[in-house]
Amino acid sequence: MARFIENAAVLSGRAAWAFVLSASLALSGCVGSGSRTSARKPARPAAAAPSEPLYAADMPSAAAPAPNASHAPRLEGTTIGHGPVKVALILPMSEPGQGAVVAQSMRNAAELALDEFQGSDLTILVKDDAGTAEGAQAAARQALAEGAELIVGPLYAGSVQAAGQVARQGGKTVIGFSTDASVASQGVYLLSFMVQEEVDRIVAFAASQGRRSVAALIPDTQYGRVAATRLQQAAARQGLRIAAIEYYPPGRPHDVVQRMAPVIGGPSPQADALFIPENGDGLPGIAQALRMAGFDPLRVKPLGTGLWDEPRVAALPALQGGWFAAPDKRGFTAFAERYRARFNVDPIRLATLSYDAVTLAAALARMQGAQAFNDAMLTSPAGFAGADGVFRFNPDGTNERGLTVQEIRGGSAIAISGAPRTLVAGN
Repeated sequence: MARFIENAAVLSGRAAWAFVLSASLALSGCVGSGSRTSARKPARPAAAAPSEPLYAADMPSAAAPAPNASHAPRLEGTTIGHGPVKVALILPMSEPGQGAVVAQSMRNAAELALDEFQGSDLTILVKDDAGTAEGAQAAARQALAEGAELIVGPLYAGSVQAAGQVARQGGKTVIGFSTDASVASQGVYLLSFMVQEEVDRIVAFAASQGRRSVAALIPDTQYGRVAATRLQQAAARQGLRIAAIEYYPPGRPHDVVQRMAPVIGGPSPQADALFIPENGDGLPGIAQALRMAGFDPLRVKPLGTGLWDEPRVAALPALQGGWFAAPDKRGFTAFAERYRARFNVDPIRLATLSYDAVTLAAALARMQGAQAFNDAMLTSPAGFAGADGVFRFNPDGTNERGLTVQEIRGGSAIAISGAPRTLVAGN
């Protein structure tokens, strides 16, 4: 990622993530250079990440084992830390399938955050929602009954909505991990990778590089429909013409690609960019169909979202030269090294969300105790800087992030436009 904000105040005498709370104030959690570095066995790889979970962000494959197959949430939970300020962390720890794998990685990341924030004032109450709205509601009630001042999580949209209702009744705030903007609101903030921000970034960059018309191949999924709507809005703002938008059934793009061939194929295509908000499972089939349709990425620039940020996408010939928006990967790389040293396993991609949420909570609690988890503090225009770069919460509960633009080149993704180091205009 872009280097973390410099000249931050350092707590406990160690280097830190800087959490910027105003134009002139920064706090630091304690990160150090990786702390626990004793010799370990090679880390086990994280599970792969296909299909469409929270909005197709990052989930393990169906083949990955779930650590617990129970359907009922374990409300007794566990705790991390010993500080006076209680913060709940609600995750699908016992969800059958892949949610439990994700939950364990995010729980580990929360523990790492407290390990690295020396002298934290937090106690994390880990609660299981079993991946259901009912479980999230029960977990939130239990957490508030135990004195939680803030709820971090849950993971899924319905669960965030359910926990948010309980938190609102108790006068508390939620920092959830869903990417479904419809569940965001004042007091229910989403710390996630929002497709809307990625579309805005890549469309603005494409326009700045002289692209004037864009076609779109859209998976007929919730993620795809949200991406398509945002594409039309972003294109209108940037003055790009929409040449065509076609939806295809997930996993079956060939007929739709052939229908779009006159727009994106041949020596004189009607569009000079092609937007495909698809992940590494679906893109190989699309790439094959594009070749059959006479698509040439030298004539029509492929555009994507953060779902493209994986090696198997970068290896596809049809996408060479393509651009996509994503957080600067250097931040996750540094985080993953420390995570592996601590837990001897690779983190899932979403683990930084839990890490940043807990570090933010620890930094705010260091400043003002439990009173710091309020709307005014969380929606500071200066925002915060975490493992994935700068971000801030909007009053409506959504977020904005500083994103890079990556270019697929020779089987790798190379940053060609860096992420901003601040979200404050003029700085």
